[in-house]
Amino acid sequence: MSRPVLVLLGAIALALPLSLLAGRVWIDPLHPVLAAAPAILFELRLPRGVLALVVGAGLGGAGAAMQGYLRNPLADPGLFGIAPGAALGAVLALLAGASAAWVLPLAALTGAGAAMALLALIAGRTAGIALFTLAGMMIASLAGALTSLAISLAPNPFALSEIVTWLMGALTDRGWADVWIAAPPTLLGLVLLVRAGRDLDALTLGEEAARSLGVDPHRLQVLMIAGVGLTVGAGVAVAGIIGFVGLMVPHLVRRFTDRRPSRLIVPGALAGALLVLLADVLCRILPLAGGELRLGIALSLLGAPFFLALLLRMRRGMT
Repeated sequence: MSRPVLVLLGAIALALPLSLLAGRVWIDPLHPVLAAAPAILFELRLPRGVLALVVGAGLGGAGAAMQGYLRNPLADPGLFGIAPGAALGAVLALLAGASAAWVLPLAALTGAGAAMALLALIAGRTAGIALFTLAGMMIASLAGALTSLAISLAPNPFALSEIVTWLMGALTDRGWADVWIAAPPTLLGLVLLVRAGRDLDALTLGEEAARSLGVDPHRLQVLMIAGVGLTVGAGVAVAGIIGFVGLMVPHLVRRFTDRRPSRLIVPGALAGALLVLLADVLCRILPLAGGELRLGIALSLLGAPFFLALLLRMRRGMT
């Protein structure tokens, strides 16, 4: 086990118990004065913390794999239409008045898978980065437009409020049922992405060189479609749109690895889990008159300046 993985595991093991104490009602573990403290800890904050780890791990691992697959440091599942596709599927389920607990995650997973499949179909097996990027932007734009159309067709103000609030992204009022919905597909997706790691390493040498080393482009594409679709779809299904995690995390941990994609997926997943957990704690403790800061908004406020700084650094490197 590599040193970055051990450090990140240690940080998560420390951060998760401490996160249980933070909130609008702070809990002193040595002098609990609230009779409801055990219920708050184990029925509200613990599942929310575990869900933050699951969602963050899926987004971080997917972002690391996407950047290796596209050989593009700006790659992110949200930027290439995966998260918007998953959101569209979930919004359509909400618009249809889905009541069963399994309908929403299934719809989000279907939307994410459809977006990845459409991306692969448009770009083709041998597409370059530019075509892949443009295809992803088109899918994201189309999914966003269809989501806006669905919102405009909301049958009543309650449904409209539910859709808009969910799209902002948050882990508020999530429970163990949401953990069991998101954890299995996220874990399966991460396993598929890790299995693709060796092929991603070969792909860094170029597509022709990768083929000469025995890489099957179709198999790799299938692994990426399934892996990213499962991880991102599961996260969107339970938390809504959580952006920029898959973009930021690989850059934060890459310098501590040998920069091979296969060595970045697991640290990326752990770093993503830690980032989302800490961001969710921040959302809980920030005093806002209108309620709790939405997690998706908080990470976007953090991710947009990071993205701008990354672009400026890349521009300086080209001059």
